[in-house]
Amino acid sequence: MEPASLLVFAGTLLVAVAIPGPGIAALVARVLGRGIAGAAAFTLGMWLGDLVWLAFAVGGLAVLAQSFHLLFLAVKWAGIGYLLWIAWKMWHAPAVIGGGSTVLPRTERTPTLLFAGFSLTMGNPKVMVFYLALLPSLVDLGAVDLLGYAELAAIVTCVLAVVFSGYMLLASWARALLTAPHRVRAINRGSALAICGTAGWVATR
Repeated sequence: MEPASLLVFAGTLLVAVAIPGPGIAALVARVLGRGIAGAAAFTLGMWLGDLVWLAFAVGGLAVLAQSFHLLFLAVKWAGIGYLLWIAWKMWHAPAVIGGGSTVLPRTERTPTLLFAGFSLTMGNPKVMVFYLALLPSLVDLGAVDLLGYAELAAIVTCVLAVVFSGYMLLASWARALLTAPHRVRAINRGSALAICGTAGWVATR
């Protein structure tokens, strides 16, 4: 693909991802409330969701996506249900100083977190609009071959890695500054409310 097209795509994607939306809100709230453990799996699921939407856009499969509306709806609501479960766990979590354990609870094993991030992205209207509505105006999708898709996917990977890592580090740093029990409890419950808000936002779209 033309370097100019790739640069335009990268710049636009960077702005779109960096602007806080449901995915960023859920990621930041989760790191604030639970620590950095498991965040990598959660963001990996979000990344996979982006690649699926990119494949739909490049492959001209928007109509196919509409045809499988019920499947996407099921994935969306499964993700919403998991977000609400995490919010409930955060709300009732003990105010333990430095409570970010490196061993994930059974309900937060890697496959579960992976699916949570994936379903959140698949049901995120902001992501859908970017790939199915905005992307065609940035890139000549008719000229994108397998190599072109690989180039776009590499840009998506790099941009998401930079943005997600930045937000995770900021949230982890903020969490480390607030270690008093009453502050930990406030973080946990504030994060729970933020995740509930994210789930509600996705559910109404």
